[in-house]
Amino acid sequence: MKLLITAGPTREPLDPVRFLSNRSSGKMGYALAEEAAARGHEVTLISGPVALQPPKNAQVVRVVTAADMLAAVKLHLKKCDVLIMAAAVADWRPARVGKRKMKKGGAQRLTLELQPTPDILKSIGKLKGRRIFVGFAAETHNLRAEAKRKLREKNLDLIVANDVTVPGAGFEVETNCVTIFDAQSEEQWPLLAKRDVAERILDRIEDLGKF
Repeated sequence: MKLLITAGPTREPLDPVRFLSNRSSGKMGYALAEEAAARGHEVTLISGPVALQPPKNAQVVRVVTAADMLAAVKLHLKKCDVLIMAAAVADWRPARVGKRKMKKGGAQRLTLELQPTPDILKSIGKLKGRRIFVGFAAETHNLRAEAKRKLREKNLDLIVANDVTVPGAGFEVETNCVTIFDAQSEEQWPLLAKRDVAERILDRIEDLGKF
């Protein structure tokens, strides 16, 4: 199979030295890319800014913003069988980006106007065809409801959800504790190393048997 995997955070610039982002390390997406390549699949990894070594035998495409990631996904989607959206894409970006570093200048308060970033899965939904789409949902509450909503609204085959408030299941750690949903069922897995989670996710994808 040919897999297109996204990983890491995106960064939305505020000025030349500051940005909005999140705590994603990219470890889950990189584990998926490493496991898929080890199984002999052809892997393209679209990566936000991370401090990780590139996976062996995977093509890595570097991006920064959500718009960059959307453009890269659109470019590479046509030659993949499976899309796994493991990236933690920033939901908001500053409405205006300063050309110079913003100075404090004695101000006691600063108000930022934000606008939504593009929803990558919704933007490419009409291009899905026979491809398998897998999403991720990092939540702090209402995990089951949010995962099922995203599964339905984004036309996904599978969604992998985790509660980032659970010790060992959030960002910047080597483990994860997830529940995987499809249209008919859900399965909660115990706390596992992220590479072991990647193995189980890829087992599910391969078992779908569309190729």
